[in-house]
Amino acid sequence: MIGEVVVVDDVAPEFAERVVEAFHGRPGDGFSFALSGGPTARRCYERLAADAADQIDWWQVDIYWGDERCVPPDRPDSNERLGREALLERVGAANAIYPMRCEEGPDPYQQRIAQAGRLDLVHLGLGPDCHTASLFPNSPALDADPGRLVVMNEDPSGRNPYQRMTLTYSGIARARLVVFTVSGAEKREALERVRRDDSDCPAARVRADRILWIVDRDAAGA
Repeated sequence: MIGEVVVVDDVAPEFAERVVEAFHGRPGDGFSFALSGGPTARRCYERLAADAADQIDWWQVDIYWGDERCVPPDRPDSNERLGREALLERVGAANAIYPMRCEEGPDPYQQRIAQAGRLDLVHLGLGPDCHTASLFPNSPALDADPGRLVVMNEDPSGRNPYQRMTLTYSGIARARLVVFTVSGAEKREALERVRRDDSDCPAARVRADRILWIVDRDAAGA
């Protein structure tokens, strides 16, 4: 398993603390932050907004997304909507917000990520099937050319609906810090596969300068 593992009672406050720490340790004036989706991410962003309203200068923060479902941004399944509701509308500011737009195809976002250079923090989750971002088992995005930072993808098993736009492994690898948040007993088997470095587990193949796994006790089996 690549990275540091922290087992906690609740992932959300630990996540908020680590984001604040990363912001204050950033190497430049700005801070690039790629958001995730799902119920755990929502709890993390709500806690971050509550805890860090006055600890982060949000006018220094550029917001990106690690993946997006190809649905309108006002739909409940939209990661953009989740990020706006749980975080951005609560903190009230950001220097720039860069949502993924499936109708534009991956090339404009590819250019945007390339122009960003390094990403200070990429937040990822872990699915019960071991996917992360929208990198699904046996999906074409797993074998994207190393020069591709963003691609369209879908789950060949059909368990995860909608076409997606997602960062590739190369896109994620531009991160100074990747933070995985993993919550719930239903994620325990997937986490064990990551710990075994199972090559068929997409999340186990993520690389970055630094990887931190924030895991609750149910997911860790502790």
